[in-house]
Amino acid sequence: MNALLLLLACDTGFADPSRAFGPPVPDGPRHATTIHAPTTLGVVDTPLTDANGTPIGVACATCHGPDPESSWAAREGAPFHTGVKLAHGPIVCDSCHAADRTALHLADGTLVPLADTIELCAQCHGPQYRDYTHGSHGGMNGYWDTRRGPRTKNHCADCHAPHAPAYAAVLPVFPPHDRRPLEAE
Repeated sequence: MNALLLLLACDTGFADPSRAFGPPVPDGPRHATTIHAPTTLGVVDTPLTDANGTPIGVACATCHGPDPESSWAAREGAPFHTGVKLAHGPIVCDSCHAADRTALHLADGTLVPLADTIELCAQCHGPQYRDYTHGSHGGMNGYWDTRRGPRTKNHCADCHAPHAPAYAAVLPVFPPHDRRPLEAE
């Protein structure tokens, strides 16, 4: 009985009315959710940089065409990718890259364009993809409730380098700063 009285007494509204919940949004049409398309998909960085210090990239299709036998890379045989450090678990280049290097392939052999890389990532990174689809992994801009407005979600390659996706270990916060200097002993 006392608990019921306590609950009824707590339901008096917000002390600051400006902090109260807004009116409910009626269920209706939803705005679109778009996925950002990183400019780094299908591009390999070179040692050259532009005037701002940003690495200059070369599109994979510059050397690798749809026909692997007639591509520049096959004709020249140059070891161009010696700077790529693959640190992505036990996989090798052909685990993801198709013979046509302008496309990727899923584990079952289905070709996917570079723009659909998330589909490729999802087949091995299921928990991260589940969290991504529910909004708790990857980040986004715009509206959480798409009835109110559109949103744009990040792509996997916005935060993770495809060939070495792990982040280096970092401290999650700054260490505490004591305002009082230590006294000499």
